[in-house]
Amino acid sequence: MRVKLVNKNELIAKVAETSSMTKADATKAVDSVLDTISTSLKSGEEVRLAGFGTFAVTHRKATTGRNPRTGEKIKIAASNQPKFRVGKGLKDAVN
Repeated sequence: MRVKLVNKNELIAKVAETSSMTKADATKAVDSVLDTISTSLKSGEEVRLAGFGTFAVTHRKATTGRNPRTGEKIKIAASNQPKFRVGKGLKDAVN
């Protein structure tokens, strides 16, 4: 199965087409949605879009790993990881 990737410009063009917006207005709308999700996650909030999915942040603890070339132990710092859980509506639409 070959998957076609949709980049941000193509997404903006589709939003403009399906909503009868100008490309400039669609760009503002898409950027606003993405910025709002990013800002919410950064402040520790979850973003739930009913029927689509949930954006959340999980904390990954610091661990010790190995350099695959040398076998030397390395420290992997703790970090926050953005996650996306698919909602039932999106899962059903894809299947």
